[in-house]
Amino acid sequence: MDLPRPHIVAPPAHAVTPEPADVPAALAPVVTLLSGATTAALTGAGVSTDSGVPDYRSPGSPPRRPMTHQQFLSAESHRRHYWARNHLGYQQIRTVHPNPGHEALARMEHDGLVNGLITQNVDLLHLRAGSRNVIHLHGRYDRVVCLDCGNVISRKELDVILSELNPGWREQHVADVELAPDADAALESTADFRVAPCPRCGGVLMPDVVFFGGTTPRERVARARAIVDDADALLVAGSSLAVMSGLRFVRQAAKAGKPVVIITRGPTRGDDLATAKVAMSTTVALPYLAEVLE
Repeated sequence: MDLPRPHIVAPPAHAVTPEPADVPAALAPVVTLLSGATTAALTGAGVSTDSGVPDYRSPGSPPRRPMTHQQFLSAESHRRHYWARNHLGYQQIRTVHPNPGHEALARMEHDGLVNGLITQNVDLLHLRAGSRNVIHLHGRYDRVVCLDCGNVISRKELDVILSELNPGWREQHVADVELAPDADAALESTADFRVAPCPRCGGVLMPDVVFFGGTTPRERVARARAIVDDADALLVAGSSLAVMSGLRFVRQAAKAGKPVVIITRGPTRGDDLATAKVAMSTTVALPYLAEVLE
């Protein structure tokens, strides 16, 4: 169907939009659009911020320097720096828990309101909340792959190896930890960290995540597109849609004439394609929608 596009005035990138005082009124257009619809969900880092996992782009976020795909491949020193920080971040991300936003999306799937969930997050909080049909666009923090032989091992197994190679290192630097969205940590001094080779072939190990500058596997994108194709509407929650990996699904839904609802704090690259846009915390909005739409 051909739906009208709203006029949306995006706040400045540095602004933090206040929560609406009247949540039901703010979400009334969303309820109208999604009532009786099978909805595909697309989530970004903003869904996990209330669980204690920071993001890169929301208003008020501190500047971060994530490792790029090209940097990781280019030099052993970059890989050592990454794995040293990841060794700290891994312990931190394991302690975070799903928040009401994650739980609401799982409930909506169980109730038949959501047919699938596409997430840009690697934190696995959707799975831990109970969502089942989840596409991890950017991979998962709990797996590691060898770039030489393709061997896949668990991040838990690698943690044991790294701890044995670097005894006392984590305890020495634990006070320096500032978690980042990809299970990385902000840490400067990493020159003395020892990196583990692949236990099968001795090759280069890389986390099974899509780095900045990397490419999402085609098969993963195809499965995500199928979820959008099979839905009547698309709900975007907590994503700035700054990268094409997420924005492509908004364009897909809009091209098909399906309602596109965006719930996030701050502007997004998909605002001009949204049928409805609400600047609100997903921890507030999603539980309300799960209750009302049921």
